[in-house]
Amino acid sequence: MSDSAPSARKLVFSDPLAFLAFGLGSGLSPWAPGTMGTLAAVPIAILLKLLPVAVFWPILLLAFLAGIGICDRTSKRLGQHDPGGIVWDEMVAYWLTVMFIPLHWAWMLAAFVLFRLFDIAKPWPIRWVEKRFGGGLGIMLDDIVAALYAMALLGIASRLF
Repeated sequence: MSDSAPSARKLVFSDPLAFLAFGLGSGLSPWAPGTMGTLAAVPIAILLKLLPVAVFWPILLLAFLAGIGICDRTSKRLGQHDPGGIVWDEMVAYWLTVMFIPLHWAWMLAAFVLFRLFDIAKPWPIRWVEKRFGGGLGIMLDDIVAALYAMALLGIASRLF
């Protein structure tokens, strides 16, 4: 962090966009901020799942597009490329992960575990995307790819079960 950059906590509670970038404050957790951000996304995911898909999609697209700017601005203000506390990307990616699964605790839990697994392990091309794209787009896009991996496994599981 540069000397002129504000502390994350101070920024989160003084800037509404940073508050969003930090997952409504969940990214301030000193332990596993990405997991805490994904956890904070669960209640919102449940609400989104109650909407028709024709409404869910535009909200998700808007959250992704807004996230590019929100995450870019916040990371620049903190003077870091991709601070661990920025978790808006995890939130949006989790919402994508659950889009086509049943609204049932077991499916939501499976989506949570699979998404976190891929987000942490970063199999190809997730790590490549993370390094290839900079700024807010890079912050958002690698998590979207992790969500696509999780969605693929959930799709296979839905066919088997």
